[in-house]
Amino acid sequence: MIRPNPLPLNLRASVIIPAYNAEAVLPRCLQALEHQTIPQDQYEVIVVDDGSMDDTAKVADAGGATVISSEHVGPAAARNAGAQLARAEIIVFTDADCEPTPDFLERILEPFDAPVISGARGVYLTQQRSLVARFIQLEYEERYQRIAQVEAVRGTVDALDTSYAAYRRQVFLDAGGFDVRFLNAAVEDHELSFRLAHQGHIFRFIPEAAVYHWHVSSIGKYARRKFRIGYWKAFLAKEQPDYALNDAHTTQSLKLQILLAALLLIALLLWPFWPAAGWVALGLLLLFFISAIPLILLIARRDAPVLAVVLPMLLVRAYASGLGFFWGLVHGPKHTPSL
Repeated sequence: MIRPNPLPLNLRASVIIPAYNAEAVLPRCLQALEHQTIPQDQYEVIVVDDGSMDDTAKVADAGGATVISSEHVGPAAARNAGAQLARAEIIVFTDADCEPTPDFLERILEPFDAPVISGARGVYLTQQRSLVARFIQLEYEERYQRIAQVEAVRGTVDALDTSYAAYRRQVFLDAGGFDVRFLNAAVEDHELSFRLAHQGHIFRFIPEAAVYHWHVSSIGKYARRKFRIGYWKAFLAKEQPDYALNDAHTTQSLKLQILLAALLLIALLLWPFWPAAGWVALGLLLLFFISAIPLILLIARRDAPVLAVVLPMLLVRAYASGLGFFWGLVHGPKHTPSL
């Protein structure tokens, strides 16, 4: 769709939503964006239909968004296309399965009053009732605590999730946008923000800038998602080795749990041939549990019924993430110079 060239004087933000077969969830996202606390003439909404086979484009058009249609190229390329068309100085990213809170845009735009700020990120909320989805929400909240701590120490953060992120458009374009070699929705957003942060750009964490999200609600889907993220994190680690050591998003306890889970599996395999391996396995399981105490205490305070699934969920997370990372190192995309 061809847009008029003149830039409205009061346009503050361009909201970009990549959408693939999203006709069922997109209406809630667009309705939430229609009822923001800033005037509607201060932002535009761009939906990039990423080769959908349903009526995503029609839904987006009916919802008042500008629609870009393309072949199925993945979310990184879709977001880049939206940024090229955007007319505002600030571009805001969210996803089709997100419902921004009424003051989401107001909050995410506030840091940009300071010219030194290049980007900002918000948080997830959820209203789901399944124990798996509630565990995932609390898992995110543990990460948000780490991100706040990192910002307090470093004065910036280096992990902007595109479900609730904003960039200065020129900074985004000068960086080449998202790396389109990340074909799935995985860590292409972290790759860009990590790269920019280490070039000296300053990002802000704004926990008041929230979107409601539909987390996966089955253990199988959760395991597949963690495997996929682990796979693409291996590629990112090959591109930027520092990411694997100390990014703001991944808790150090999770990295330890992946190692302990691998050692636990080895001990269990050795148990039939070496009886002492049973005690080793028990000790490793105890260490695994101890490493998760901060998350367990968070769950106990916020949503105690989730404790019923915490140990299996932690083990699934560790094994799926670790296996995905290993598979990505061995069989993933090869390292090439960053785009």
